Amino acid sequence: MTNSGDGDDVPQIAIPQQPRAIEKTPMFTAMNAARYQRQTLIRDIEVNHPKLLCYVAGNKAPIERIDTLGFVDMLHNISPGDPIDLMLHTPGGDVDAAEKLITLVRSATGEQGQLRIIVPDYAKSAGTLMALGANSIVMSESSELGPIDPQVSLKDGNGHDVNHSVLTYLNAYEEAKQAFREAPDDPANCITFERFDPTMVRKFNSVRNRARTFAENLLKRRGANFSKIASELMNISTYPSHGQMIGWEAARNMGLTVEYLPLQDPTWRKYWALYCHLRLAIESDQRIFETNFVSLIL
Repeated sequence: MTNSGDGDDVPQIAIPQQPRAIEKTPMFTAMNAARYQRQTLIRDIEVNHPKLLCYVAGNKAPIERIDTLGFVDMLHNISPGDPIDLMLHTPGGDVDAAEKLITLVRSATGEQGQLRIIVPDYAKSAGTLMALGANSIVMSESSELGPIDPQVSLKDGNGHDVNHSVLTYLNAYEEAKQAFREAPDDPANCITFERFDPTMVRKFNSVRNRARTFAENLLKRRGANFSKIASELMNISTYPSHGQMIGWEAARNMGLTVEYLPLQDPTWRKYWALYCHLRLAIESDQRIFETNFVSLIL
């Protein structure tokens, strides 16, 4: 265009238009509305607390090696030495995988860093082992830990996988061995004792000792009475059931560092609301890994 006001053609400088802001489409926003809501809750909780990582598993989703993917993602933007809160809900699972996961988180906080584990509902067996690696465990009336009773999956006569309690198996073996020693001529004692496979007994002993060593090493770093606590958590006489509840008072009396929040506490209500949203996001065989910037379901 030209300006002919004084008879001279004066070129006008074109002003570039600002690019239009890119927005998420309405359908994408609608499809991910639940995730946005959860991450808004996480950001709200983090206003007065450390970065919050969430690992919530369905009741048929044990701790496994594949969980490393989710934990590495959640830790991606955590600066070394930052304090971390980890919301943990799990039925338990593989002891070696649990060690790797808690080691990853502890490496991010550093040896002197602070790690709190928040247990809204339950963290059983290998999940309890992970909780032992925290500086403190946040619990309420709805929270429960469990005895450290490793499970081993074996094939039954029909080729199906069946989980066996390591402690229950070894306890039964010791009882059968003692009965055989006392009355070796008793046919019933002979039959019962011979049912135990020596190879399996050695394997189960190895798994039990592995779990105990792992528990004691985690507790040593916290300055706790590691031998006493590990023995109590693996005492099949006190906790005969794999799923038996260890509430916040029992955990504290055992010597664990427990931060108790009543159900009516405003912060606990936020934790519980977030946990409910996370549970609804997964099926029973899935687990979700979520922070205010990560969301992954496996």
